[in-house]
Amino acid sequence: MARRVEPRAQAPKKPPKEPPRQERVAAFRLGLSAESRAAFFLITKAYRIMARRFKTPFGEIDIVARRRNDLVFVEVKARESLDDAMEAVTERGKRRIIAAAEFWLARHPQDAQCTIRFDVIVMVPGKLPRHIANAFDATR
Repeated sequence: MARRVEPRAQAPKKPPKEPPRQERVAAFRLGLSAESRAAFFLITKAYRIMARRFKTPFGEIDIVARRRNDLVFVEVKARESLDDAMEAVTERGKRRIIAAAEFWLARHPQDAQCTIRFDVIVMVPGKLPRHIANAFDATR
């Protein structure tokens, strides 16, 4: 006797995702470009890039770099003016970077002996990058 096979129920199809808005795409590309230029800038200052765009459950670190015994977590901000870029480093953003840095250290215990620093590199059109070492600390 032949067995009757029931057709599988199809899961409802999701509506197609809307493409991202052009200004979001432009901002994303500007950020990628700024991060690449910042990484190159750090390399010229004798830093070794350990990771770029390091993603964690807490957020992303733009650049993780090392020079001698210094392990540096770098936030890159590209804005039209220096003031705008500095204002873009918010308290919430600092907490996110600190939590992501703790995640890095948990994954890389050999780095726990390094001096840990949180830097900001500001990118403004037509000017050299501005590297602000020790821009903030991990005290909460």
